[in-house]
Amino acid sequence: MSEELAPETPETAETEPIKQRKNGLYPGISDELAENMKSGWADTELHGLEPIAQASYTAARRAALSVRFPGERLVVPAGNLKTRSNDTEYAFRASTEYAYLTGDLTQDSVLVLEPVDGGHEATVYLLPRSDRENGEFWLDGQGELWVGRRNSLTEAEQLLGIPAKDVRELPAALAGATGPVRTVRGHDAGIETALTDKVTAERDEELRVFLSEARLVKDAFEVAELQKACDATARGFEDVVKVLDRAEATSERYIEGTFFLRARVDGNDIGYGSICAAGPHATTLHWVRNDGAVRSGELLLLDAGVETTELYTADVTRTLPINGTFSPLQRKIYDAVYEAQEAGIAAVKPGAAFRDFHDAAQRVLAEKLVEWGLLGDLSVEKVLELGLQRRWTLHGTGHMLGMDVHDCAAARTESYVNGTLEPGVCLTVEPGLYFQADDLTVPEEYRGIGVRIEDDILVTEDGNRNLSAALPRRADEVEAWMAGLKG
Repeated sequence: MSEELAPETPETAETEPIKQRKNGLYPGISDELAENMKSGWADTELHGLEPIAQASYTAARRAALSVRFPGERLVVPAGNLKTRSNDTEYAFRASTEYAYLTGDLTQDSVLVLEPVDGGHEATVYLLPRSDRENGEFWLDGQGELWVGRRNSLTEAEQLLGIPAKDVRELPAALAGATGPVRTVRGHDAGIETALTDKVTAERDEELRVFLSEARLVKDAFEVAELQKACDATARGFEDVVKVLDRAEATSERYIEGTFFLRARVDGNDIGYGSICAAGPHATTLHWVRNDGAVRSGELLLLDAGVETTELYTADVTRTLPINGTFSPLQRKIYDAVYEAQEAGIAAVKPGAAFRDFHDAAQRVLAEKLVEWGLLGDLSVEKVLELGLQRRWTLHGTGHMLGMDVHDCAAARTESYVNGTLEPGVCLTVEPGLYFQADDLTVPEEYRGIGVRIEDDILVTEDGNRNLSAALPRRADEVEAWMAGLKG
């Protein structure tokens, strides 16, 4: 990685000299070089661009937002780069709220809805093309020659269907704004500073909650993206099965890397840290260290999802016998989880309470634990009343899914957990049983076995659709699928 230049913030790029890196190899820039770099470049402006595929959907989303907050200025930032170490940054990921309302994924951008005539006028504030006159395009660490070309404001307007302005003008514009203002906090400190005397935490939280609840029901574009994510994820799981022998020779990291390759080829990234948990690690719910051994005869719990280029993620788990065949005890535990998942999926339908699928799956798991003698002489009803099954199930049976793996997290409880399912809702159904390696309350042969099965379920008009159905779930189907992939 080259290291000559230092990044410059958008606020200062035009008003202060662009700084050199402290220990760069070039001591300075001659006037002749600076002048030379200003000219001799072809015009690369793009013309006649078509709107992005979701432009009509983002317009409808902004319209719904406008109706909810009439007469108020709404400010929704994409966010800024975050430092990983010294002068290197994490890969940028636009805030969910901004991406949902614009379809734009660029850093430092801000959507502003200005109240006009009972509605709102939307403007997206963006970084324009790198300035060739002041040398930003080759001297700034975020300049075009260092990190790639940005769209011009005119190009962005054509793509997004929203008027675009230079984001470097926005702080001053906001500082002089009057009337009620709301913003989505936590993404852009500069915007929050500019609005510090104009917003309140309570009012801003109402905006965040509304945008979270707006995503509870997915539109047609979102459903297609989630299906795309699930299809790519299925291919990633197939990739992993094909290289399990190499993972045995190395570690869980081989599995992690294999799935990551698929995520980057077929999408934008992984939607969350992949859980590649082999053997006893499968009993740790969020095992993301992925540095353990992969051994024949044990199980691999793989919980992973591809995020599409439009930032919609799958969230799928399969528990696989590393050698391709379940042992009798592994199969018994696996079948219990499968039966619980079947009960949970069957409960996902329009008009059902959100909690119904969780309750249905937990009942099956409690019945199995009682049947296996792990809870003494207690009845299933008593076990469920006291929540005793949670020693071995622990987590809830699912959550909303979308642009965030745990989507709609800021929604009100009455709209989410205590809400009612309707067509367009997408959620996971993921029961599991986890017997810790040091759990003395279960027979020794159970210890170190963890099983979870997770699928992404869309509520339809007449029931549900399993978006991740391309991956087998029944034990015999899993074994046959793995045998076919291994050849």
